[in-house]
Amino acid sequence: MKSAASPPPRRAALKWLYSFLLPQRGAISRLALLSILATGLALLQPWFTKLIIDDGLLAADFQALLRYSLGLLLLGVCATILSGYNRIKHTRLSGSVLFALREDVYAHLQKLPPTFFSQQRSGDLVSRLDRDVAEIQRFAVDTLFSAFSGVVGLLGTCALMLMLSWQLSLVLLAVVPLELFYLKFMRPKVERRNRQLRERGADISSFLTEKIPAIKFIQSAGGEEREQGRLSQLNQLFLGDLIGLQKTEFFTAAVPRLLLSTARASVFLLGGYWVIQGQLALGSLIAFSAYLGMATGPVQSLLGLYMAWQRLRVSLDRVSYLRQQPLPSDSSENKPIPADLRGDLALNNVYFKYEDGEPIFTATSLVIPAGCKAGIHGCTGSGKSTLLDLIQRHLQPQQGCIEIDGLDIAGFDPRRWREQIAVVPQDPVIFRDSLADNIRYSVPDASAGEILAAAQQAGLTPLLEKLPRGMDTMLGERGSSLSGGERQRIALARALLQKPLLLLLDEPTSAVDATTEAQLITEIDRLFADTTRLVISHRPSTLQNADLMVTIESGELRVTGRTAERLRNAG
Repeated sequence: MKSAASPPPRRAALKWLYSFLLPQRGAISRLALLSILATGLALLQPWFTKLIIDDGLLAADFQALLRYSLGLLLLGVCATILSGYNRIKHTRLSGSVLFALREDVYAHLQKLPPTFFSQQRSGDLVSRLDRDVAEIQRFAVDTLFSAFSGVVGLLGTCALMLMLSWQLSLVLLAVVPLELFYLKFMRPKVERRNRQLRERGADISSFLTEKIPAIKFIQSAGGEEREQGRLSQLNQLFLGDLIGLQKTEFFTAAVPRLLLSTARASVFLLGGYWVIQGQLALGSLIAFSAYLGMATGPVQSLLGLYMAWQRLRVSLDRVSYLRQQPLPSDSSENKPIPADLRGDLALNNVYFKYEDGEPIFTATSLVIPAGCKAGIHGCTGSGKSTLLDLIQRHLQPQQGCIEIDGLDIAGFDPRRWREQIAVVPQDPVIFRDSLADNIRYSVPDASAGEILAAAQQAGLTPLLEKLPRGMDTMLGERGSSLSGGERQRIALARALLQKPLLLLLDEPTSAVDATTEAQLITEIDRLFADTTRLVISHRPSTLQNADLMVTIESGELRVTGRTAERLRNAG
C-alpha cells in the first residue's frame, strides 16, 4: 500500500521536525555564528584585491602592495581552518538529527499492530525510513544552513556592491523579481516530479526486499529471466522519471542562471565603459565583478532551498503517513503481574473482527487449565494466528476479555505481559548475529552458562560441535545456513531460557520431516510439561497427546476432545 490518499497536515509534520531541532539550538546557534564569521572572511578577500590593485599596483606603492597581499594570505589561512572546523561540527549536528528522526519513526513502527505490516510493502517502509528521513534531515540542517549562509553572504555582497557602485547594483536588483515569478510558476511541476520519483524508488526497494530472500526458489522455478526483466522494467520507469525530474530541475535553474549571466555581462559592459571614461577605478570594477560572482552562489543556495523544499514536502508526507498510523487502543492499568501465576487461560465471550472484514470470533469462550497442552486446529483463515495475536495483545478484542488466573490481561502493560509468553513460530526469526545472541534475544542479560544449558536441553549439541566457533559463530541472515530442525531448536532454546508462563507454538514442525517432528514434539512435551501450551498445526501427529483438542469453526472455539485425566472436571 502506498502513501495515504490525502497527505497529512504539513503543519503538524513541521512541528514534529522542529521538536528535534529545539534540543540542538545551542549547536545550531554556534554554527550560525561560525557561518557568519566564515562568510565575513570570504567577503573581505575581493576588497583586499581592490586595495592591492588600486592602492598598490596602480599607485606604485610596494609597501601597500606587501601589506595587503599578506592580509589576503592571512584571510585565506583563517578561512581554510574555519572551514574544516565548521565541517566537523556540521557533520556531528547532521548525524545527531538524522539518527534521532529515524529512531523516533522506528520506535513508532514497533508499536503498530501486525495488521499494519501485513498491508505494507517492506521495501517501501525501508525507503521511508532511509531515504525520506534522510531527505528531511538534509533540509532541516544542511539546506537551511546553506540557505542561511547564502542570505548572509548575499546581504554582505549587496552592501559591498552598493559601496563600490550603487548604479551597477541596480542591474542585479532588477533580476530578483523575475526569478521569484519564474520559481513560483515552476513549483508544482518540481513537486509532482519528486513525488513520482520517490514512488518509483520505493517500487525498486520493495522488489529487491521481496526477491532477494527468494532467489533459491526463483532458481528452482527457472524464473531468473522473468525477474530480471521485471527489475529492468522498474529501472527503466525509474530512469524515465529521473530524467523527467532532471529536465524540470534544469529548466527551473537555467532561467535564473541566464538572468544572472545577463546581469554580469551588463555590469562588465557598463562598468568597463566607466573605467575607460575614468569614472570608476579598475580595482573597484574587478572587486564588483568578484562580488557579483559571489552573489551567484547565495542565489543558487536560495534556489537550492526552493528545490529542497519541494523534496521535503514529499518526504514529510511519506514519513508522516507512518507516524500518524494509529496505535492500538491500550486500556492497560499497568497492574503488576503477580509472580505466582499458574497459567490458567480463559477466553470469556471474546468478539473480534478486522476492519472492513467478517467477524473472526463471535462471543466465544474457552478455558485452558494451567499446564495443559491444547491443540488448536481449523481451516485456513479460521482465526488460529489471530487467537495467538489476541493472547499476546498484538490485537485487542472488541468485546469480552482474556484472563490469566482470573485476571484480565488487558490490565497488564503489553510489554511486561509478553515477557510471560514464549513463541515458537512456523519460521523462527534468526538474526545475522552469533548463536548465543540469537538464543538470548528474549533474555538479553542471560549468562553464558544459562545459554549453553538451554542450547543443550533443546538438542543443539550436534550443531555446536560442527560450528567453527561454537556459541560465538555468526549465523547467516534468516538462518539460511541452518536446517529447519536446527532453526526450530534455536527457537526452543529461546523459550527454555525465557521460562514462560505460556508457550505458543504456531505450526512448529511444518518445515521438518516426520522423524525430526516426533523428536521435537517429544522434547517440547518433556521440557514444558508444567507450562500451558497452545499448539497450532494442520498435522494430526503434531497435536497427538494434546490434553485438549480445540476446533475453530464459524467464529467459535469448540472443545472436540479431552484426553487427560486432569481435565475431566474442567470447564
